[in-house]
Amino acid sequence: MRVLGLDGFARGWVAVLIDGDRRTLGFHPDISDALRQPFDLVGIDIPIGMPDDGTRACDLLARERLRPHASRVFTGARRWLWQAFDDPDKANAEATRRGQSRISRQLWHLGRKIMEVDAHVRANPSLDIREVHPELVFLRLNRGRPLPSKKSADGLSLRQRLLRHAGFPDIGEWTGRTRLGTGAKPDDVLDACAVAIAAREPAGRLPEGAPPVDACGVKMQIWF
Repeated sequence: MRVLGLDGFARGWVAVLIDGDRRTLGFHPDISDALRQPFDLVGIDIPIGMPDDGTRACDLLARERLRPHASRVFTGARRWLWQAFDDPDKANAEATRRGQSRISRQLWHLGRKIMEVDAHVRANPSLDIREVHPELVFLRLNRGRPLPSKKSADGLSLRQRLLRHAGFPDIGEWTGRTRLGTGAKPDDVLDACAVAIAAREPAGRLPEGAPPVDACGVKMQIWF
């Protein structure tokens, strides 16, 4: 079984392929290029499926599971935000007018990648592309114990150790020399590895059972 774990960064996508005992790392400019290689299943760290009001059960369940670090799950993605607006203040003003929640600047700046993935998922409904949240995977690998921020030295070190134990012996090299010149940060590589683990051997999904779908028929479920 060949699975991909994808995590976005400013210049494109980090891709971690697990094929049997082989693990490989790649960098791609866009989602179509990343998915050009053969695969059976893809996990990706990006919201998939967007209700018009931005409220998703999977986000709320993931935030509850990650407490006291609930803010590591961004909420509120809506297609109309990026379809109708090119300015976050105007988009949030319209959300307020509609009686909906505003979105963070961090989520707003993910808009291009969210819409890129959304278009690909909707155009290729037969592909098995699943949303994965890497922080849920790291929580699982750490036996349910909350982790320090991935932006901290302790957080990066712990995540590297967890991945090394999970079958990524070259993770130190990957987050060091291998990524230099790509524009990807160490935590982008770590997250792609975690997503690949959940794609290969998922421990669960939120919500369990048949997932809800948005107005376009796209499933809304987070795997870990």
